[in-house]
Amino acid sequence: MHAGLLIAFWMAGVATLQFVPPTWLFVSVVVGVLIALRFVKERSFRLLRRTRFLMLAVAIFFAWFSPGESLWPALPGLSPTREGLALAAEHLGRLVGVVLCVAGLLEHLSVPRLVGGLYALFHPFERIGLPADRLAVRLMLVLSYVEATPSGGWRSWLEDDIVPVHHKDATPISIVREPLGYGQLTIAVLVGLTLLALLELRA
Repeated sequence: MHAGLLIAFWMAGVATLQFVPPTWLFVSVVVGVLIALRFVKERSFRLLRRTRFLMLAVAIFFAWFSPGESLWPALPGLSPTREGLALAAEHLGRLVGVVLCVAGLLEHLSVPRLVGGLYALFHPFERIGLPADRLAVRLMLVLSYVEATPSGGWRSWLEDDIVPVHHKDATPISIVREPLGYGQLTIAVLVGLTLLALLELRA
C-alpha cells in the first residue's frame, strides 16, 4: 500500500483513539499491546521506555491535581483522588496507544518510504506556499539522527565536543515516491467516510 495512505490511516487511528470512550479505549490498548508483543516487541519497549518520564508526569498531574474524593482520607494533602486516578488511567491509555501506533508505523515503513509518504501528503499544499520537499528532507535528517542512538546515550547529545560531519562523508538523501492507484484511493475515501460517520454518531 502507498506509504502516504498508511500514514493517513495511522493519523486517523491516532485521532480516533483520542475520542473513544474508556471501555473501548481499554479494549484497544489491550489489543494493541498483544499485537505489539507479536510484531514490534523490541521497538515498542524502546519507545515506551523513552516516554516513561512523560507517563510518570501525566500520572502525577492527573492523579494528584484533579479535584475529587481523596483516596486516602487520613492524608488529604498527600492523597490522589479517585477521579484523578481514573483520568490518569485514561490519558495513560491514550498515550500508550499512540506510542504503540508509532512503533508499528516506524517498524513497517523505512525512513525513505516514511518521508516519501509525508511528501505525498504535503504535496497538495505546495500551492499555498508549503515547502513539501524541504519539510520531507529535514524530517528525514531528523529521523536518521534520532534512530542512530549515540554510544554514550542521550547525555552525549549535551556534550560540546561533537565531531562535525564533513560534506564529503555525508550520505546521499533519497525519497521513495510510490504511485497511487485508484483502488487504494477508493479505499482511503471509504475509510475516511467511515471515520467521519463514527465521529458524527459519537457527537
